[in-house]
Order: sequence, then structure tokens, then C-alpha cells
Amino acid sequence: MRKTTGMALLNPGGEWQRWSFERRDLRPDDIAVRVTWCGVCHTDLHAAQALTEGAAPLVPGHEFVGEVAAIGTAVTRFAVGDQVAVGNIVDSCGTCAACRAGQEQFCAEFPTLTYNGKDRIDGQPTLGGYAQEYVVREAFAYHLPAELDPAGAAPLMCAGVTTYEPLRRWNVGPGQLVGVVGLGGLGHLAVKFAKALGARVAVFTTSPGKESAALALGVDEVIVSGDAAAMAAQADRFDFILDTASAKHDPSPYLRALRMDGSLCMLGIPDRYEPEAMALMYGYKRLVASGSGGRPRTREMLEFAARHGIVADVERVPAGQVGAALERLERNDVRWRFVLDLTDLG
Repeated sequence: MRKTTGMALLNPGGEWQRWSFERRDLRPDDIAVRVTWCGVCHTDLHAAQALTEGAAPLVPGHEFVGEVAAIGTAVTRFAVGDQVAVGNIVDSCGTCAACRAGQEQFCAEFPTLTYNGKDRIDGQPTLGGYAQEYVVREAFAYHLPAELDPAGAAPLMCAGVTTYEPLRRWNVGPGQLVGVVGLGGLGHLAVKFAKALGARVAVFTTSPGKESAALALGVDEVIVSGDAAAMAAQADRFDFILDTASAKHDPSPYLRALRMDGSLCMLGIPDRYEPEAMALMYGYKRLVASGSGGRPRTREMLEFAARHGIVADVERVPAGQVGAALERLERNDVRWRFVLDLTDLG
């Protein structure tokens, strides 16, 4: 077994602490990644809040970058010293229709998650990238383009591909007006990708104070969603709207903002979506949803990001301060993504 150290939550409501644990020995198609930077996702916060008594220790982290420290005997795509990136899926059945189509996020047997998952071979719980080292199948690791700053690239592996996938799936491009609901970890990357794809971009925000930050990202206009008159003026304007807001809310105002045949794509996952029927049916509007991306799209996303110089805007935090970072994340006190420096655990 390979010993490593990570930041863990051992008990519900407890303090985050350094915790030594073991990774599996390398299987023939595994690589060991010496983690350098790991993004802090809202999913990590939710996992910490959901931890129950008797559950396995929680080591979150599913968007990280690092250096290959060792390779299995059958590895062909990586060599020791390569810079790599790993996202929120680390295995899948490989045989269902979704997996064969390169859509492993929809694996019929459910994909193996980077943490809070279960290894498909030994059945052990997966522990995430808030750690010095991670062991992963080479098929689910990606070469990190040299053009990308590693700290800023780490969030591309979750927030990045989660926004890039629907923009590409619904053919966003030049001549279109795209709306982005919410300007946070996902939203700011959605803006960058949509602009690089050639679209004009408007941001819907509940916070008037974010207007200057949105304009600095290159958006063409900012709409305060709490302003009824401003929202009414958006009717029939947008080709595509990407809704990154995680809290439950009514999608109807955004459906009304779509042009005929337009699509509203939901990335947040509340317990249900409750649109008004007329807002949906008037004009052949579509309410769709998306989450994460498969291996081909993830590779494409990294290549696209490298060509256009796209990384997340991040605040770098020592790994030992993850508890404070998660508290600030809960207050929405970050612009736009925290990344943990895992080299300080050594």
C-alpha cells in the first residue's frame, strides 16, 4: 500500500485535520499522482455537511492537478514527471451505451466518483484529492497542457467541464446571445468559454454589486434578476441560457427570456424544477439539464482552454486552512474559486 497524508473530516461537525492513510498499490493501468493543487467545490461543502456518524472519513477533492510520481506496468500514456489533471470521475463500467459513447458521466452502473465512491475492484471507499497523492486509472487522467497555470487549471476538471459540456452539446457559437445565471465558480468559467466560442454573453445575477466583476470578465451586459422591469425586458432575446445557480429557484423567468426554440440548461440539482407550463410551451422552449462531462469532452475542454488561455480565477489557500475556506465558500465569500496548495502538507 502507498501511504499518504490528506485533509480529512473524521467526524460530523468536527475539525478538519491532517490524516495519514493508505492508497492502493498500483494496478497495471494505474498512475500515482503527486497532487499540487486541488479546487474546492460546493460539492465538497455539501459532503462535509452530510457526513454522518459511523461513516468513513471524508477526504474531498475532485478537481486537481499534479505530477506523475509512479506508473503501473501496463501504462502507456504517461511517464513519471508528466503534468496531469484528474476530475470527478475515476472509473466507469466501460461497456454500457453511455460509456461506449464517451459519456461516462451517465454510466448505467453509475460512475466511480473521485471521493465518496466505491472502487469497482476492491469495493473500498474512494478518498479524494485533498491529499499529497492520488492513485487513478490512466484512462481517467489527462495531460495538463503546459500553457495552463496549474492552480487555475485545477477547477477546469469539475467546474470547467461542467459548463463547457452543455455549451458544446447545444452548439453555442458566433451570432448567438447566451445568458449565464449566477456568477460564481461555475458561472465565471461559463462566461469565459461562451465568449471564446464566439457568443455574446449576458450575466443574470441577484447581486448588483457583481456588475463590475462581470464586466471585467468580458460579459456584454449584466441583468439584475431581482429587477422585475429588467427581467421583463429580456423576453424572447436569448438563444441559450446556462443556469449555474445551485439553490432551488423558479426557472420560468429565464424560459420567458428565450427566443423561439431556445434552451435553458440547468446545472444546479435541487429536488425538483417547477417551471410555469406556459413559460415552457410558448415558443417551443426547452428545459434541459447537464452535469459533468465524459472523457472525450474533457480532453477537448483542456485543449480548448489551452488555445484560448482559459483558467479559473482562483484564490490560493494552504491545505491546512481548508476549514476556513469552506466556511467562506458557504458565505459566498470567494472570487471565484478556492484552490488548495497540497504541497504544504509535506
